[in-house]
Order: sequence, then C-alpha cells, then structure tokens
Amino acid sequence: MDVKQLKALITVAEVGSVTRAAELLHLVQPAVTRQIRTLEEELGVALFTRTRQGMRPTEAGEIMIDRARRALNELDRARAEVRPRRGEVTGIVTLGLLESTSDLLAEPLVSAVGAAHPGVELRLMTGYSGHLQQWLDEGDLDLTLLYNLDSSPSLNARPLVREHLWAVAPASAGLRADHPVPFAEVAARPLVMPAAGHALRTLIDGAAARSGSTMDIAAQTNAMRVQKQLVRAGHGWTVLPGVGIAEDVAQGELSAAPLCEPDVLRSIVLCTPRYGRVPAAVDAVARELVRCVEAAVSRGRWPSARLHSPDGPGTDA
Repeated sequence: MDVKQLKALITVAEVGSVTRAAELLHLVQPAVTRQIRTLEEELGVALFTRTRQGMRPTEAGEIMIDRARRALNELDRARAEVRPRRGEVTGIVTLGLLESTSDLLAEPLVSAVGAAHPGVELRLMTGYSGHLQQWLDEGDLDLTLLYNLDSSPSLNARPLVREHLWAVAPASAGLRADHPVPFAEVAARPLVMPAAGHALRTLIDGAAARSGSTMDIAAQTNAMRVQKQLVRAGHGWTVLPGVGIAEDVAQGELSAAPLCEPDVLRSIVLCTPRYGRVPAAVDAVARELVRCVEAAVSRGRWPSARLHSPDGPGTDA
C-alpha cells in the first residue's frame, strides 16, 4: 500500500470515474485501474462496485477512503511542519467553529493568522457542538469551539465566553434587547426549534422544565439558517444565541430579546485533545482565536456575552 494508491482511491471515490480520476491525477487510465486493483488484491476485498452510473464505494471502500483521507492529511501536515523556514511557524491546522459563531469569527481569524503566521495553512470546519466534538475525538480537528463542556481525560477545555440565549421573532414582533422576555411567554408561541438531541435543544428543554412551560413546537430543524428563515416567514418564534442573530437584527430582518425567568446561558469553550504533542501551528491559531473572541466581545459585537474570568463565571463586557 503506497501514497499513489491512496490518492487514486480517494480521487476515484470523489469523481466516480476512473477516466476522470486519471485526468486529474495526470495518469493514463490503466495505471489508475491497476492501482485500485492492486489495493483490492492486497486487502482481499472489493473497494468499488462498477455501475452504469460510475464507481460506487463498497462498505469496505468507504472505510478505506475515510482512513486514506486522514493518512494523507497527516502526511501533508508533517511536510508543512518540517519544511525548513527559519523562525517561522508552519503547518496545517484544522479548526472547528460553532455555526453560530462562524460569521463573527471566521474572517477576522483568517486575517489575523495570515498576517501573524503566513506559514500556517488554516482549514475551517463549521457545525453544531455535538458534531464538532465527534470530529475532534476522531482526529479530524486539531481544536474546536464547543459549549457547556468541561475538561475530561481526553480533552482540555478552556472557557472563553458566557452568553445568554435570546427569544427570536419576526421584526414585526418588536422584541428589544433592553426588554428581556420570560420563557413562559415564548413557550406560548408556535416555536421553530432545533431538532431533539441537539445541545441547544437540551438547554431550551431544561429552561422549559424550570419555568413549568409546555412548548408549542411548530417545526424542528438541525440548521440555524433554516430556523431563522422560518421565523422570518412567520412560522413561529425560536431561541438562539445572540451571536447567531446579531446581524439579522441589525438589518431589521428579525427582532430579539434575552430570555429571562429563567435566564438561559451557554458557555463557549476552546477544546483541544489532551493527548500527544501540540504543534506550534495549533498553539499559534489558538492564541489568535482567543484574541478574536476577546475583541468581538469587548467591541460589543457579541450580544449579551461576558468574557470568562479566572475569578468567576465571567466579566461584564
């Protein structure tokens, strides 16, 4: 098994055709076919099913493709880290951003890393907290933002920010940042909710239980963008972190107010694996990310957020 075989495997899987894969790899078609066949013979299993629609990975093929991508990514990272550049931090860093924070943090972070560490290649992945934690556990991320998570035997968790969850409604509802809304009032409306099992939904369900409210759920979705779209269209209210709706409120597309009775808070943490060596590039990106978070809060761009303080749960900002 060699790198050329792994590259052929991944490319055929991505384009579904040996002919097209050969073009992308700058090889003749028989060479790509031979690499796949040799790999299948070595493993003793078929990696693809040949169909009229193209090459479809088998179950064994899916496993090999996933592992091959990780192996090649690790080789790319090793090359980047050992490439001799005197006094310069180099490497590939894959960072996870919560979907609700990506609009606020992605561009400033890319700019900051590019200016301070041009030898670092930054790869951003966005998703919900549960997905990001899984990707971190599986080694697909070097570090990630998560929420409501403590350090564990496998993870280091550095608290960064505590923020309120907000009631979010159509602009016509006239919700205001300086007039918190009791949870019971929100629960009485038709609600567009995160899907059951989502970490944000767990927070909302807990608030409903503490307030003694029964929610009228009109729709559920696993995409924040869809939540906001349905609210704008008048299908109900929803609950989201302030950072996820600041721009929509500023543009007059939605109205929002912090929840109260009870307050509903989430804590944003920066997580890294506890095991193994932390490459200099990962450490550099972590520092820049923390600076971007602190700047967003101090400049008032992260609604109702407080920076974490070692002396308490947070400091007003």
